[in-house]
Order: sequence, then structure tokens, then C-alpha cells
Amino acid sequence: MNSIVTENLAVSYDDNLVVDDLEFQIPRGKITAIIGPNGCGKSTVLKALGRILKPKNGMVYLNGEDIRRFSTREIARKMAILPQSPQAPAGLTVGELVAYGRFPHQRGFGKLTPEDKRTIAWALEVTKLTELETTAVDSLSGGQKQRVWIAMALAQQTDLILLDEPTTYLDLSYQLEVLELLYRLNREQNCTIVMVLHDLNLAARFADYMIAIRSGNIIRHGTPAEVVTAEVLRETFHIDAKVVAEPRTGRPACISYDLIKGQENK
Repeated sequence: MNSIVTENLAVSYDDNLVVDDLEFQIPRGKITAIIGPNGCGKSTVLKALGRILKPKNGMVYLNGEDIRRFSTREIARKMAILPQSPQAPAGLTVGELVAYGRFPHQRGFGKLTPEDKRTIAWALEVTKLTELETTAVDSLSGGQKQRVWIAMALAQQTDLILLDEPTTYLDLSYQLEVLELLYRLNREQNCTIVMVLHDLNLAARFADYMIAIRSGNIIRHGTPAEVVTAEVLRETFHIDAKVVAEPRTGRPACISYDLIKGQENK
């Protein structure tokens, strides 16, 4: 069974239809990357999958069930959602922020149980943040902050994590740090990961499955080798791209590209 399935999905902001009649499947236990130009609907799709946005039409199924039937607390037990550039309250420590991930599992006055504390300690260990538990989140580097948010998502103990551009504003080393962590979590914890990414080569390197979107429509979905091709990039981004096999991984990589004359920003 796939983790998420959409049928005839349409999402709009007021009268602006962003996504229409979208159908795709998110494979369970895999890393899926959604790619496409700015304003194409990538983040909108992710918000619809996470029930942050209510679809205008169509259905989203989570593990075979209509996502609308779950309560907010039930959804939080099944999926974790990390928006683009999340902000923590000033003065919050790493441990305190990660502890927020236990909220969907708490009852009564929300006091942390021994199980909660064990889960928080595990999430900190997996993300290599144990030594920073009492450190203020504000004082961390960009890559460390992203790891804290991922640790909070892990503390929710969900099988599915949705991330909207988790590498935005990070330099090359921090981008790799975050994506290698997500890759490790997927392989070791069997966590299904869906992420919106701008960097084609990073998406192709770390994803098992890719979805290319333009103007709210799917151009191609499949393995990186099936999606990162000159033909698909031409249709998705309106670029003439040179795609080769990356020597270290064998995955496709775009090494150069030019705008297609007459197609700029159309």
C-alpha cells in the first residue's frame, strides 16, 4: 500500500486555482522529492497532503483512509509537517523544542511521561543533538536548527514526514548534513519522507521517487532516472539541460543548462 494517494486533487487560494485534477501516489518507506519552478504549486500540494489546506475538490488518502476523517490529534500522530523556514520562540532550548513533538501523545495537563522522555532522548541521539539539549535554539547554526526541527518531528513518532524546502538558506555543507540525516532516517527507521526541493541534483541524489510539477500539473513522476532527463527538464523548467550520470552515485545530474528562447518564465 502507498502512504499517500490523491484523486482529482484541486487546491485554490480564494478564486486562484493553483492545482487541478492532480493524481499521484507516494510510495511507503521511500524518499519522494517534489520539484518544479517557483509558483508551480509544490508547496500547495504539500500543504494539501498535510491537511493544512483544504482541497477545493478531490481526495487525499492516508494509508488507504480518507484524510478528512482523522481528528487533528490523530493526523499529528500519523504525520509530521515541517514548513519552510520554521521559527522557534525566543529563548527556547533544543530539548524544549523537541519535547513539543510529544504533544499529540499527551493527556491531561501535558506533563512529560517516562515514555515521552525516552522518546525525546532517542530523537536527540538519532539527530546527534544530545550534547546540545540545553542550548538555546537561537544560538545554533542553520544546519543545527534544521536538525532540531527534524528531531521534533521524530519525537512525534510518525511514519511520515513532510518537509517544505528543508535546505533553504543553507550552504552546501549544511544542505548535505540535513539530507544525509533524512536519508539515514529513511533507511534505518523506515520513515516515509516527502520533501519539496529546489536543487535538482540533490533531489536526484537522495530521492527514490520524484514528481515534477509545472503550473499545478504533473509533468512526470518516477525514479530520478525517469524524471531528471533533458526532455522532462525542458517541459518543467523551460531549459535546455545537459544531464549526465554523476560519477560518485550514478544518479542523474544536470551539469549545465540554457534558457529556451521565447519560453522565459512562461
